[in-house]
Amino acid sequence: MNDSEFHRLADALWLTIEERIDAWDGHSDIDCEINGGVLTLSFENGSKIIINRQEPLHQVWLATRQGGYHFDLKEGEWVCDRSGETFWDLLAQAASHQSGETIAFR
Repeated sequence: MNDSEFHRLADALWLTIEERIDAWDGHSDIDCEINGGVLTLSFENGSKIIINRQEPLHQVWLATRQGGYHFDLKEGEWVCDRSGETFWDLLAQAASHQSGETIAFR
């Protein structure tokens, strides 16, 4: 994958996250802010989830209260380089934990 393809795929991921947060109709308010290559989800309790792109590695990084995760694109899916879990599964776990409500992104 070259840099422009990586940015196209990361932009698509950011857009999908934003759309799914906007469509979520739970009780907690979740704010989504994009600043350059960084997407921040802010929760009512003051906690945050930070998602950023690491262009030199062609990875997406996820920082949560539970820890940090690095994702590589494998067969069209962002997959954690340590656990093999998908980006969407780990994001849903973290967002559910930090919001206190079950949040699904699929």
